[in-house]
Amino acid sequence: MATVELTEQTFESTVLGEGIVLVDFWAEWCGPCKAFGPIYDATSTANDDIVFGKVDTDANQGLSSAMGIQAIPTLMAFRDGIGVFSQAGALPRPALEDLITQVRSLDMDAIRAEIAAKSTDAAQA
Repeated sequence: MATVELTEQTFESTVLGEGIVLVDFWAEWCGPCKAFGPIYDATSTANDDIVFGKVDTDANQGLSSAMGIQAIPTLMAFRDGIGVFSQAGALPRPALEDLITQVRSLDMDAIRAEIAAKSTDAAQA
């Protein structure tokens, strides 16, 4: 699957869906972003069950700010609408493939239970 451009209008509906969504926050002027782009694109074609989104931080400054982006490239991973990974810096392809393997193997029921427990604790505090 080819990468999809995400904007302030499409970001939330994309990442809150079922399945795995990876998001690359990038800018045209960013050297490391340009180096990571082909790796990200090639990985997207090898994993057609995953949505690979790209957010141009210059064109979507409000979204980038809302997501706490302070350095680019920043890669985020969402699974079943839950943010499970965020890291600045370009990844080599083996590291990106390893990340995908880890996200696929997550026990989402355990993660949802952990989030629910934290919400309960926060409400009681």
